Amino acid sequence: MAYAQGRVFLDADSHIMELPDFLTAHATAAFRDRVPKVLIEADTLSSFGWDEAQETRAHPPAKVDEMVALGDELISGPKGYFALGAFNPDERTQALDQLGFERQLVFTTFAAPMCFGAVDLDVRYEAAAAHNRGVAEFCAADDRLLGVAALPLDDPQRALAEIDHVLELGLATVWVPHRPAGNRSPGHEDLEPVWAKLAAAGLPFVLHVGGQPLQIHDDWMNTGRGVPTDWQGGGENVRSKDMVALHHDAELFLGSMVLDGVFERHPQLRGAVVELGAGWVPSFMKRLDWSAEIWRKTEPELQKLTRTPSEQLTTQMAFTPYVYEDVGDLIRLSNDELYLFSSDYPHHEGGRNPLGRFERSLDGHTAQTLDRFYADNFTRVFG
Repeated sequence: MAYAQGRVFLDADSHIMELPDFLTAHATAAFRDRVPKVLIEADTLSSFGWDEAQETRAHPPAKVDEMVALGDELISGPKGYFALGAFNPDERTQALDQLGFERQLVFTTFAAPMCFGAVDLDVRYEAAAAHNRGVAEFCAADDRLLGVAALPLDDPQRALAEIDHVLELGLATVWVPHRPAGNRSPGHEDLEPVWAKLAAAGLPFVLHVGGQPLQIHDDWMNTGRGVPTDWQGGGENVRSKDMVALHHDAELFLGSMVLDGVFERHPQLRGAVVELGAGWVPSFMKRLDWSAEIWRKTEPELQKLTRTPSEQLTTQMAFTPYVYEDVGDLIRLSNDELYLFSSDYPHHEGGRNPLGRFERSLDGHTAQTLDRFYADNFTRVFG
């Protein structure tokens, strides 16, 4: 029996745990020495041999057997690199059989942010192309795996060329970093061809954690006392103060798109905000509606809007709540067309029983609302 049963479950967030050569192995010969390797702690896979993992690109058979034996409890089993299907596509097919999700978006964990952060623009786009070939290769053998491409927006012409590449590879959506696009607003006229091409191709965009730095400026952590470690015990991941601001840049990026008229001009454009929570969404929509109404008197761009921002977002966007957020309450504060189920497999953040936690928060809601959360909203955005 599978973990997810009784209805259609479409998973808006899962990940590859990349091996060090994920980018370099898929880079062109001219850029292989310039594209970065994925940096991983040397002892990450020491319990069964990091060298062996790189050579076989799979877990040892005994480890695979142990995870297969977990059956429908796989999601509560090993996480990260230790999880079934973390970096091997054949194992991921087995994992999906046990999880029971009928579709699953597949993001990288480390590689896309490395592409977005490359200082040299040539390397940035070459690394993104390598990333996209690697994701396509991972997802190729199983139609349930929907690959997520990396798409820097800094150079609109190169972005357009990479969209063609993404379409050739058959990837399902493009991940864009939620920051100014080459010193431009995402609503800048230079980017109009990019949004138009995505809309015409039916290729959605996503914002995802990692599209901007995870941590706030060091000054905010200076209390005169010790700086706290992150939840994994190190210092590189998210801490409580980081969570306060984690969605802020995504909110600004998406708000700029709305107020700059991107969704107005491209009503077929679809997108999602993934692994940045959704507790901020109801107030964000209200604030956008107020802003558009108040400032339309002095801002000609806002006078062109024929739909309120909240109407645009409801039709064209969706958001994944964290497992600890009360989805039922978010729906009561907004509507049930905005939110998507996600497992975050095989990351720890998805929890050991996401369905159980979401079900509790959705108790008392209608069957239609449940269908929308677990499948229909995903289909509206991603097809």
